[in-house]
Amino acid sequence: MAMLTQAHRELFRREPDECFSSLVGLARHCQAQKEASLERWHSPQEVRIAPNGVDRLLVDAGNDGELSLSSWSFGQLCRYAGVGRDTVNRLTASTAAQVFAETLPSDSRPMQLLTTDNQIRSIHGTAYTRLFNADLLSVVREFAVDFEAPPVGLNGSTGLYAGEQDMFCFLIDPTGWTEIEGQAFAPGFFLWNSEVGRRSLGLSTFWFQAVCGNHLVWDAVDVQELRRKHTAGIRDGLADVRRMIESLVDRRDERRNGFVRAIETAMATKLGTDEADLFKQLGQVGVRGKLAKAAIETAQRQASLSVFSLIDALTRLAQGHVNAGDRLAIDQQAAALLSTVV
Repeated sequence: MAMLTQAHRELFRREPDECFSSLVGLARHCQAQKEASLERWHSPQEVRIAPNGVDRLLVDAGNDGELSLSSWSFGQLCRYAGVGRDTVNRLTASTAAQVFAETLPSDSRPMQLLTTDNQIRSIHGTAYTRLFNADLLSVVREFAVDFEAPPVGLNGSTGLYAGEQDMFCFLIDPTGWTEIEGQAFAPGFFLWNSEVGRRSLGLSTFWFQAVCGNHLVWDAVDVQELRRKHTAGIRDGLADVRRMIESLVDRRDERRNGFVRAIETAMATKLGTDEADLFKQLGQVGVRGKLAKAAIETAQRQASLSVFSLIDALTRLAQGHVNAGDRLAIDQQAAALLSTVV
């Protein structure tokens, strides 16, 4: 079984004004933020960076007037122009403005400016497609009806966060506990998104046994993860989020008994008669080579090479990978192994 740390990391990096006590409060904030935001399109030739005093810059956006930069959008402007942020910060405002005049792209592809009032929240090119947090939370509130924030963390944070750059939700169903061979599991999920390019759209669903005051999720099984970049197909990602949440809810409601039977069967079923047979059967679900060897060694520490112990081993090994694609591939192999006993 895996220990999930995403909510733990969020717990200690968020400021008090980024924390919300309820999903309703978070959704209201995100809806207000969406309504106050405006996407503006300008060709690079229409945009001029001008000094604002000795050490500040502003963006002259033609008919849209003068716009200020947030810390995040300033960094994006530097990347868009291909200049180092630290280098620009060492210059006077007038010199920095001249640097941008010489380095901003001069082609015809428009710049996308997301603004709130007269401040630029983000700067992107044409390849970026935005998904507002409010739209994402609308899906959550519709399909994850009985899910709520976990117990308040040691520092008073709730697991529900939204700041200038991104949003993160940690939700569990406190009524969804299921007994599996004397062990209790409940469903939960992490959800994250950024309207300004800080991070991808993502969802991780799981069944867990405990959440501590540090928001570490203990003994998680059946971990499924989705990530989508903010490109033209991001609305498909929203549909995928809906389907994954529906699947989690369906498993809790309609398929709970089947899930319990599958886990019980997986716990009772041995895989393979010897090591060669074990490698062969793991290979049939795509688990081969070093991964298969590591999974077997990890499972052997539990004293039995059951299907469940191997699934648990794969889940643990997946959490050790930094690359999301690698984690997802191993999670899918673990799910395929579970399906062999369903």
